[in-house]
Amino acid sequence: MNRDDDGAAVVDFVLVSVLLVGLFLLVFQVGVVLHVRNVLVASAAEGARFGANADRTPDDGAERAKEVIADALGRRLADAMTCVPVAGEEIDGQPVIDVQCTGPMPIVFLPTGALSLTVHGHAIEESR
Repeated sequence: MNRDDDGAAVVDFVLVSVLLVGLFLLVFQVGVVLHVRNVLVASAAEGARFGANADRTPDDGAERAKEVIADALGRRLADAMTCVPVAGEEIDGQPVIDVQCTGPMPIVFLPTGALSLTVHGHAIEESR
């Protein structure tokens, strides 16, 4: 064994470990972002369907979307989100309820600034 190689394994382990941990954290953050986005899209769609019922208003749909976000992701994130109905939408002449949710994207590990996310949910309005 050459005396010049003493401690090389420790240095190699540290360098490789830092890269692997960084890669793991990046993959984990991407998973968190995709999960939150999917939950927000489903919540906005649920709010739009709820607000499109004949006995409900679009504002009820926006509130329902915030309730679903709170159940799935926590009250703190739901309070940071803004869910509003968007009026005047029509698809093929049918009135559509559109619920738009906007808010911050939770960042777990990446050293980035605040990211914002906007999602929409649509549902055809029932006749009243």
